[in-house]
Amino acid sequence: MAKVPYTGPVRTLSLIEGAKQARGLCVIIDVFRAFSLECCLYDLGAGQVRPVGSVEETLRLHERIPGSVLIGERGGARIEGFDYGNSPSVMTREAICGRTILHTTSAGTQGVVNAVHAEEIITGSLVNAAAVAAYIAGRQPREVSLVCMGTAGIAPAAEDELCAAYIESLLRGEPMEDIAQRAAALQYGGGAHFFDPAMQHIYPEADFHFCIRRDVFPFVLRVEKDELGFVSRQVCCL
Repeated sequence: MAKVPYTGPVRTLSLIEGAKQARGLCVIIDVFRAFSLECCLYDLGAGQVRPVGSVEETLRLHERIPGSVLIGERGGARIEGFDYGNSPSVMTREAICGRTILHTTSAGTQGVVNAVHAEEIITGSLVNAAAVAAYIAGRQPREVSLVCMGTAGIAPAAEDELCAAYIESLLRGEPMEDIAQRAAALQYGGGAHFFDPAMQHIYPEADFHFCIRRDVFPFVLRVEKDELGFVSRQVCCL
């Protein structure tokens, strides 16, 4: 829970259009799976993670950063020629530790590149929601935009909307008491594809269980920009 409740305005926005409208401190939310995965990557010792918009830009950046790891999906599936898809459950410390990760997805990273009016961007998911709330409470920005990226950035997703509501409840000092039950119930809604035997090669069931855990990482990922593009940096908050 945020140590000091945030009393400023909080707007919940949706999809790529919502990212374009975001102002103030912007939290780009993608629970299944982009920003749950990026927390996992830093936990495994990634040197840095770079969210990228297009596949083409990711490949160009890969040429400029020898040894970088390509992670990304389109339509949920691993992009052809990439090292990994968007699955946290298959990542290993041996493959990730100390490496630069180039990450492009259909929803989450699209929110980052489209939040052009935000004063500051961090990413959010259930796995670090308490850290997100603590970061915001510590910063006390003039306004907060919670952007639920949904499916491919064009259709709402229950898991992102739940995450936004949970973060706001923490900010207001009134934590959602049934968050565990509501997250588990996503199995029968927004997370049903993780339990489809025909989809396990794209959406392993283990990814669902990883992504619905809450408040397990004590850091946020703050998105900055340098000469190569966007980069997320780990900031401890709890």
